[in-house]
Amino acid sequence: MPAEIHPTAIVASGATLGDGVRIGPFAIVEGDVVIGDGTEVFPHAIILSGSHIGRECRIYPSAVIGAAPQDLKYDGSPTRVVVGDRTTIREFATLNRASHTDATRVGSDCLIMAYVHVAHDCIIGDHVVIANAVQLGGHVEIGDWAVLGGTAKVHQFCRIGKHAMVAADAMITKDVPPYALVGRDPVKVEGINRIGLQRRGFSAEQIEALETFYSIAFFSGFNMSDGIAEYRRRNPSPNGVVADVIEFVERSERGVYR
Repeated sequence: MPAEIHPTAIVASGATLGDGVRIGPFAIVEGDVVIGDGTEVFPHAIILSGSHIGRECRIYPSAVIGAAPQDLKYDGSPTRVVVGDRTTIREFATLNRASHTDATRVGSDCLIMAYVHVAHDCIIGDHVVIANAVQLGGHVEIGDWAVLGGTAKVHQFCRIGKHAMVAADAMITKDVPPYALVGRDPVKVEGINRIGLQRRGFSAEQIEALETFYSIAFFSGFNMSDGIAEYRRRNPSPNGVVADVIEFVERSERGVYR
């Protein structure tokens, strides 16, 4: 089925539109844009050069995808924004192109709510939910299935681990470990994201292993390295999900929340 373009929309001849793409009134699609099959671009949305949008996405009114990075060191190189399949980008969200890498990347099956800002060089995994007005600095990495509450702010170069949940209005300046539930005032690990893990089919054994690890490494008074060492002393062969957390913590350059 050919693309359906409203007469008031402006679509550059260099844009590549898949089957069944719908472009709404007054939307703008520049050249060097690729939009996958079945994606809908709502009225007044703007998709700028360097944007690659996957299949069956929904781009809501006044969202802006592909603007140049807000980075004084950006040299004008032809970078991209890449969005996966079935991702929804709501009103007034802004996704900037990369500055130092080839692309800012947003995965598949994500929900990017209204007024969210995704800065240059961010990498967002699949099934991520970013609530209204969350602001991501440059080079932020967010793992699969993470959830960020409304108006949370994430400092550049921070990482949010997979399946983590961050409270609304939190100011994140360090890494958030995988599977964690992070509160605010002050920002800290409250425990594991038990309800989210149960909903996603994690086994009782996996959840119990995470509870045990966090209890020892995060809540027993050890510093981080000593806590991990103590857990390994008691559990020489960590469960796979625990190994994920240990690897994440040991790779951290900014430190992790406790």
